[in-house]
Amino acid sequence: MKDIKEILKERILILDGAMGTMIQRHQLTEEDFRKGWFENHKEPLKGNNDLLSLTRPDIIKGIHQAYFEAGADIAETNTFSGTTVAQADYNLEDFVYEINYHSAKIAREVADEFTKKEPHKPRFVAGAMGPTNRTASISPDVNNPGFRAISFEELRIAYKQQAEALIDGGVDILLVETVFDTLNAKAALFAIDEVFEERNKRLPVMVSGTITDQSGRTLTGQTTEAFLISVSHMDLLSIGLNCALGASMMRPYLQVLKSNAPFYVSAHPNAGLPNEFGEYDETPELMGEQIKAFLEEGLVNIIGGCCGTTPEHIRVISELVKQYNPHPIQKA
Repeated sequence: MKDIKEILKERILILDGAMGTMIQRHQLTEEDFRKGWFENHKEPLKGNNDLLSLTRPDIIKGIHQAYFEAGADIAETNTFSGTTVAQADYNLEDFVYEINYHSAKIAREVADEFTKKEPHKPRFVAGAMGPTNRTASISPDVNNPGFRAISFEELRIAYKQQAEALIDGGVDILLVETVFDTLNAKAALFAIDEVFEERNKRLPVMVSGTITDQSGRTLTGQTTEAFLISVSHMDLLSIGLNCALGASMMRPYLQVLKSNAPFYVSAHPNAGLPNEFGEYDETPELMGEQIKAFLEEGLVNIIGGCCGTTPEHIRVISELVKQYNPHPIQKA
């Protein structure tokens, strides 16, 4: 199969859209999150979407298929909360390996099916590594600013376990995404590098941060440029932004990455900002118009969707990119 770095020189690649949005369409019950694995588990599990790779693999497989059919080149594994840190909320730390391994296997199987059908358009699997629900940089206790809910070392261990399982499951890429605290991301990158050294095998690594408001900063206060500098010690495949802001508000921060990053640039914005019910209203056509501005400026190499996006959004974006050239990589 052609190397992804070579393909990125030739064209813009499409990342898939939201997993959670698609799962919500199925209106699942508690039973769906327990089936065959967790019938006797004492904690409620509904909403722990990563478990569906074990209990309802048919649903996860169907979502990957829908995104590939819509034009996606890269599928993200269903592992956004696939660390012991995040799974501790459900007392499921002992199942982290299975969650990540099986999630990767499902995505790998579907990607290979599509590559076999369309060898001219190989499909890739990105192992999604979310930010966890803890932050290593700031205190959750306003009365004790020196307190930390988690340490760098605890994060390193958790991310290492996740990375190993994703690699065992057959991913092509590791994607450290929705970074709101760069120290968390640095723990993930340290862990990934450790696994690569131990296995004497390296995979491409993508990093994607999230700007939390219109000040253009991450939750822990970094500007886009500071975020870029903080992770540039690693030889990344791409640096990018995802989640929080809709496409129109993300554009100035992608311009910063375009001008400064010695890597490919990625973006997968939400379908606008959530309404008062927490839902995303931006239609595929409206989002497509905003993405078009990215493409006209040559801002991105990898483009997809985050919260609220569906195969319909990805289909519109995948048609759009055919008319544009990828962002030429900046040389450090």
